[in-house]
Amino acid sequence: MTNLRRRVFALFTIATVLFCTAVGAWQLHRLEWKRGLIAERAAAAAASPIAPPQTLAEARLLEFRRVVAEGVFLHDRELFLNASGPNGGAGFDVLTPLRETGGRIVFVNRGFVLTALRDRAKRPSSQPAGAVQVTGRLRLPPDKKPGWFLPDNNPERNYWFWIDLPAMAAAAGVAAGVTPGVSEVAPFHIEADTAATPGGWPRSRVTSQPLSNDHLQYAITWFSFAGAALIIFVLSQRQTKAAKRDLG
Repeated sequence: MTNLRRRVFALFTIATVLFCTAVGAWQLHRLEWKRGLIAERAAAAAASPIAPPQTLAEARLLEFRRVVAEGVFLHDRELFLNASGPNGGAGFDVLTPLRETGGRIVFVNRGFVLTALRDRAKRPSSQPAGAVQVTGRLRLPPDKKPGWFLPDNNPERNYWFWIDLPAMAAAAGVAAGVTPGVSEVAPFHIEADTAATPGGWPRSRVTSQPLSNDHLQYAITWFSFAGAALIIFVLSQRQTKAAKRDLG
């Protein structure tokens, strides 16, 4: 191996070790972040449900907290969010406007339905009439389209790929200041538990399954890559020195 090739190989090894070590350290940071997130969500899920917040500032402090809202479902204004079922079946999450007593609209994600059950007439038992209580997790919508890979929402076809509450309110005909009896639209939505899905459909997304936390394994993998790069470099240097001695 020439001097130039040895230098290039050494620089490549240094860069590889630094990169892999940095990613491994970042994964350790993510490990602690995920542990904190899991603990936070577990505490929120274990707490007694509270009344929904009234402002966005309050809602930001309560994401994943269990809330209980009271009102009337507007089943004829259902919206459909593209989703996959627990076993990979194609379908939608059903978002139904809930009109609270004071006139505010809170969108409720009542859970998943198969594509064949999109028509409300095929699941009549899933549409409770009159005043209801809905318990579930408070969720905040994204500030903008979550990623370039997602298709655009299609309000005309009632086909949604991400939650855009102002656009959804307009499409469902429940926009504040436009729809009689509607005072405002809440800046959050609720993921309902199973009590809000009589008849088995829609199937609630709320689950006690904890978040996965694989960051320790990821960190070990990246540190292993760094160690392997060092071992390969050391062995190559030994072989080079041995070859020189044989030639000398």
